[in-house]
Amino acid sequence: MNIDHLALFIRIASTQNIRQAGEELGLSAAVASSYLQKLEENLGTRLVHRTTRKVALTEEGHGFLPHAQDILDSIENARYAVGAGQAEPQGLLRVTAPASFARQHLITPLVEFMQQHPKVRIDLSLSDSIVDLVEGGFDLAIRNAKLKDSNLIARKLAKDRRMLCASPDYIAQRGSPSYPEDLQSHECVNLRGLDSWQFTTPEGPLSVKVTSRFKTDNGEAMRDACVAGLGIAINSTWNVWQHLKRGELIPVLADYPLVAETAIWALYPTNRQLAPKVRRLIDFLSEWFGDVPYWDTEV
Repeated sequence: MNIDHLALFIRIASTQNIRQAGEELGLSAAVASSYLQKLEENLGTRLVHRTTRKVALTEEGHGFLPHAQDILDSIENARYAVGAGQAEPQGLLRVTAPASFARQHLITPLVEFMQQHPKVRIDLSLSDSIVDLVEGGFDLAIRNAKLKDSNLIARKLAKDRRMLCASPDYIAQRGSPSYPEDLQSHECVNLRGLDSWQFTTPEGPLSVKVTSRFKTDNGEAMRDACVAGLGIAINSTWNVWQHLKRGELIPVLADYPLVAETAIWALYPTNRQLAPKVRRLIDFLSEWFGDVPYWDTEV
């Protein structure tokens, strides 16, 4: 089975476009089409449905995709085992990450990693939605949501500490709550679907239902609304550390920590061998953020 054919198929699965997949691999549209045809002939089955604008995987294509990725990963691991890949990681790394976190904290280390390893190329996809790593053709996912998928292996990269905060103007107008229950008489800025906030108190866990005139599905938008004085909000310290330093936000209810099982994670599928270039990037990011990430050293 031709390795180049497999690599093309994996890119087609991600881009849903034969021409674009071919261009990413330095192939003309005609050559890319012939590669796909030869792979299908070799397997004796159709892997994609073709239309005038895009392609979609068939049921057989979906079933074959993780095996194709495993084959390429196995080859890379084999090269690494005999020394071919030990000196310098190379090739394409496809990474998916939450948009807000990536824009603020991931671009700089990725640029540094590429400068250290000039033969590595990175394709970064930003989405706050949870995407399927295998179907999307991703090597690695960076996430800060609670882990639910048992088919993924997770490595903790950094703490994701969360806190309540508000703007000085809001506190001046409405006062600062003394107890979690006081939040019921305050304006709150919230993420969509999160109406109850969980606290740790001397008496045990406490759940407080809050009202929100402004809700959003984006952490940066929630933070900016909080800075603008719309109310009290839960924010990750990585999202507000500079605003806290500048005094644009101040902590609220600091004596009542939130119940939050959160962290920044690197994830990859359990059924996929970890390619050396992926392992190298995970190690790099873990060292970059450290035991206490820089956004928590000044908060």
